[in-house]
Amino acid sequence: MLIPETLEFRTSSYSDRSDCVAIADVPGGAVVRDSQNPDREQLAFAAPEWVALLSTARP
Repeated sequence: MLIPETLEFRTSSYSDRSDCVAIADVPGGAVVRDSQNPDREQLAFAAPEWVALLSTARP
């Protein structure tokens, strides 16, 4: 998966300000980072992994 140099992160409307992650869509998947520590390492998920995570996490 190719991750662009600059990413446009967004936070979920379900997140509160103290505990949330930020998500950026990338070709073929998504990148996740800690919104409280945006300079720390990011996690990249290929599309099938991201879909599986969301389907498990959503009620």
